[in-house]
Amino acid sequence: MKLLWRGALLVGLLGLGACVQSPLVTAPVTNPSGSSNHPRFAPPPGVASQWDAQLGVYVVGGASHLYYRERTYYRWNSGWSWASNPQGPWLPTDSSGVPPGLFRRYAQ
Repeated sequence: MKLLWRGALLVGLLGLGACVQSPLVTAPVTNPSGSSNHPRFAPPPGVASQWDAQLGVYVVGGASHLYYRERTYYRWNSGWSWASNPQGPWLPTDSSGVPPGLFRRYAQ
């Protein structure tokens, strides 16, 4: 009976060990071109950008106050707006419509 109990305990522990996963890597990854990318969020297509870990978004190069994350561009111009294309059309939004890091940066 003890042998059966030990076998069941061992099988249970081995099963739990298989459920343990390594933590998700959240550090930026540098690609050969030298730009810093995030492992989960893809950079904006066709524009130069740099991942800003504090803001939690890509900062789009060559444009003032233009950001990108998850197929959405965000722009600050005395208020927030968003678009699916860097040229617009831009739709107004409040701070709840932008990533938290951007909200904190421009909080008044």
